[in-house]
Amino acid sequence: MRVLGRTGARVSILAFGCGSRFLAYGDEEKAHAALNKALDLGITYFDTAYGYGDGKSETWVGGVMKTRRKEVWLATKVIPRKAEEAKRIIEGSLKRLQTQKVDLIHIHSLAGEDDLKAIEAHDGVLQLLYKLREQKVTRAIGITSHTDPAVLRKALERHDFDCTQMALNAARVGMASPSSDPGATTSFESLALPIANNKKMGVIAMKIFAQEKLSGKAPVEKLISYSLSLPVTAAVIGMPKPEFIEQNIAIAKAFTPMPKEQMYELSGDLAPQKASIDRFFSDHVDC
Repeated sequence: MRVLGRTGARVSILAFGCGSRFLAYGDEEKAHAALNKALDLGITYFDTAYGYGDGKSETWVGGVMKTRRKEVWLATKVIPRKAEEAKRIIEGSLKRLQTQKVDLIHIHSLAGEDDLKAIEAHDGVLQLLYKLREQKVTRAIGITSHTDPAVLRKALERHDFDCTQMALNAARVGMASPSSDPGATTSFESLALPIANNKKMGVIAMKIFAQEKLSGKAPVEKLISYSLSLPVTAAVIGMPKPEFIEQNIAIAKAFTPMPKEQMYELSGDLAPQKASIDRFFSDHVDC
């Protein structure tokens, strides 16, 4: 367990990702069994979104929240950039999740400069999230990105987010569109993460396996340990089979920080993968 930044909440360092890997369970009964298994074994952070199956993930998660809501830090995400449409989606999310409030609402998948401008507009989703936090519809607000760390850095610098979720893996993914900031040539780890830490945000690492592009390139336990050794609260991982839940929980329970020299060595070994991963994430859509 770690404290999720300035929210003060204590959550498991392993978060259950309820995106495409979760939807791979195929039916609601199997999905419920997976979530209950994760809870029984100690995972307390569930990460879902309306964009995962157009509400299917939230519906499946809601079937478990109906009886176990108090055991979970529940995070969802909203895609629309206009406040009016985002409000409609969030109202639906609460119904699908069978709860009156969530713990965290993220603005889903920040892309480039134009996307940030849309989010920041007077009728944009950011203003809505501020209001929902004031109204205690959500305990915290945040923003996610796997596309451009320079743009995420600007968003974190400018705005009052409690949390952020970003691509943080041993290949140091980032700079899919370096022209947005010619002076920045590195990764989420070096550009956006320090800002989040300085502002005491809760940080959630994602894309640990880079959508399987790092699978087989290094041992699973090393990839997970790398991300958890960064100054983050948790790592969110999709676990499409019950045995993956057990394996990853065992890794999390046995976790000890990876020495810096080992982190550098692992990043060096995976450096040849970075360019292709950056290209992939430049137009990848979470669904």
